[in-house]
Amino acid sequence: MTKRIPVRNPRNGRYDYEITVTTSAEISALVEIMRQAQKAWQVKGLAYRIRVLEKLKAAIAHHRRALIDALVIDTGRLFISVAEVDGLAGAIDRWIGIASSETPPQTHQSTALPFIEYRVERQPYAAVGVISPWNFPLTLSLIDALPAVLAGCSVIIKPSEVTPRFAQPLRQVIADVEELRDLVQIVDGDGSTGAALIKHVDVVCFTGSVATGRKVAEAAARNFIPVFLELGGKDPAVVLEDADVDRAVSALLRASIVNTGHACQSIERIYVARSLYDEFLAKLVDQARAVDLNYPDIHEGHIGPIIFEQQARIIQRHLEDAVARGAIIHCGGKIETLGGGLWCRPTVVSDLHQDMALMQEETFGPVLPVLAFDSEDQAVEIANDTAYGLSAAVFSRSLERAHGVAARLDAGGISINDASLTGLMHEAEKQSFKLSGMGESRMGPAGYKRFFRKKAIMTNVGDVFDVEAFHESRANYP
Repeated sequence: MTKRIPVRNPRNGRYDYEITVTTSAEISALVEIMRQAQKAWQVKGLAYRIRVLEKLKAAIAHHRRALIDALVIDTGRLFISVAEVDGLAGAIDRWIGIASSETPPQTHQSTALPFIEYRVERQPYAAVGVISPWNFPLTLSLIDALPAVLAGCSVIIKPSEVTPRFAQPLRQVIADVEELRDLVQIVDGDGSTGAALIKHVDVVCFTGSVATGRKVAEAAARNFIPVFLELGGKDPAVVLEDADVDRAVSALLRASIVNTGHACQSIERIYVARSLYDEFLAKLVDQARAVDLNYPDIHEGHIGPIIFEQQARIIQRHLEDAVARGAIIHCGGKIETLGGGLWCRPTVVSDLHQDMALMQEETFGPVLPVLAFDSEDQAVEIANDTAYGLSAAVFSRSLERAHGVAARLDAGGISINDASLTGLMHEAEKQSFKLSGMGESRMGPAGYKRFFRKKAIMTNVGDVFDVEAFHESRANYP
């Protein structure tokens, strides 16, 4: 029986689109096609694959308007939709640069057995599954797919059912590149589709919540395949007493509200030295109040609608819980319905306790909780008081001191005198701590190398040794 899923428009609240769920049997058939295409793709070598990805860049440019238009409806925002599409050419160039810099396998002589020579070759996984989220639909569908294809893999992508409209123009992009038509597949569906996908691939990449990430990891374990998980965050910022307050306020406001706070590396907890607390809080509130919603004109303002209706309920729950327990909201603080869409203005919150949901659970919205600390040790302790460990930020005029605090924070990417830099640059390799992820970094050279298995080729260049070499009389005992 055909299953269809209605899709909501975040700017007007209407369900004006639908997708048809791809069945497990259909996924199985598509992956078989991919596997056949991958055999030739791998053999033709890196130079050939680079030429094809150059064609992909041209196809993206040709369909630029259709991709942007679909993303705008999917997410209700314009600036970031344009950035997602226009950033692809640079991303492809970066991956090509990384792949091209790799040295061919070298032959080595064994130190333990001098008559053995060996080299380590890499073999790409045949079929890679990518399950992507709704907050950056295009970027996070291709952040794993591009290096995998360049490595010689085939890829099947399952976008979020919350933001699936962009998949159709992306299919057209791929169709325009003949060499990729069978190699890269995109399927529509929900969680059941993702579960079915995992059963048919050799490795799975997932970006999303911790709860769903657990299910993906468990399913991958049952199928005995590796998994790369990039999950949620509750990123802290530590503003030390020698920090530049204006710099910290500006950076942390941006890092908390860009994309409506719908970013895993958003700053969600701000810890400020008590001597700076009042000044910092006053300036943060003033700047937050000056931020505009981009309603009703999508070309104006800073903050788009809340993309996912369920996320609005989570944001509201966190704020209501905090207020009920004594927190003070200085600006924003409620979910507004405008034109049928759900909106949240930048919300600065004080008088908090570390055990509040707002300080422990991922909010994923434009909310800035601010709490004072009395010592550097206390700041590190409360910043690390979380189940997450994605990224963090430290502000201090002393770089030596800032780096010292950064070394003590349990997070994979630390920004110094700025925030959320992991979302702006892709060269620095990092891994997620705690519940924020699993597997090798998807940044830098590691993001490319993770799509290979290592194969050791060992050659005996001397005399063959036979079973007599293991005769018991040769044992040196006692």
